[in-house]
Amino acid sequence: MPVAKSSNSFHLAGIIPVAGQPLDFNFPWHDSLQPIGQNYLAIERAVIECAYVGCETIWVVCHNDMQPLIRHRLGDYVQDPVYLYRQMSPGTIDQNRKPIPIYYVPIHPKDRDKRDCLAWSVLYGAEAAYYTSHQVSKWVTPNRYYVSFPYGIYDPEVLRQHRKTISSDQGFYLSHDGLTIKDGEYLGFTFSPEEFKKYRRDLRKKATGEAVSSGKPGIPDKKLPLAERWSARFFDLKDVFGTANIKESEVVKLSWYYRADSWEGLRGFLASKDTIDKPGKDLFSYHEFNKIADSFE
Repeated sequence: MPVAKSSNSFHLAGIIPVAGQPLDFNFPWHDSLQPIGQNYLAIERAVIECAYVGCETIWVVCHNDMQPLIRHRLGDYVQDPVYLYRQMSPGTIDQNRKPIPIYYVPIHPKDRDKRDCLAWSVLYGAEAAYYTSHQVSKWVTPNRYYVSFPYGIYDPEVLRQHRKTISSDQGFYLSHDGLTIKDGEYLGFTFSPEEFKKYRRDLRKKATGEAVSSGKPGIPDKKLPLAERWSARFFDLKDVFGTANIKESEVVKLSWYYRADSWEGLRGFLASKDTIDKPGKDLFSYHEFNKIADSFE
């Protein structure tokens, strides 16, 4: 994926991975829809994080069967908080708003239950964002990708002051207690199109399929035991992003952070003194774009 060249704009695409192996919540709804505050869900916090860092588009990677309920909560767009709360800008409030569209990306059927771990959802979402945007215009193809996880809980508003760094060619990583995405933590980070190729190549090298090729004509491939087939389904984040180049990047330390990928972790956050409130309706509530046209029969 070549980098889009433009002197006037920088397209930062937000990726929210949802499709992956189920966690231990065992609720009737998807794991990303866990409440983290009053009328505030984990995936909604991830969307707000993308808005605060300055993403131009947001791509939610989820399976088709979970997409309707998730879209029912998120809608078609979220407002950019920087443009929404500018007090001195000329014009009306509506004229100063900048909606950020939300797109829903289904995992390809050939990848489902084979390599659809959370890390693969990140890479698949980035690939979908690139090719979809490139079909519109080369000027709107993403220059960089920002990843926000539903299962990491921290205050997204602290990222507003880092928007300029995040929307640049410099790498950006969130850190807590010295841990980052390299250690498998659900902390936001950015990667470039070149880094995307490296992560995808590493995942493919580590992953196993259904069989191992014999490498010899006329000799059938050897079937793998059931426990070893499609190993990418169970890859941890550090198995794919463990080679991230943090030394040459901007690293921002968070004052508090909780993992919400298990019932124990979510309960630990809810029992703590740290709280997070849902933004006001002006910033985030269910909205749909107006239809361009209706089909006629």
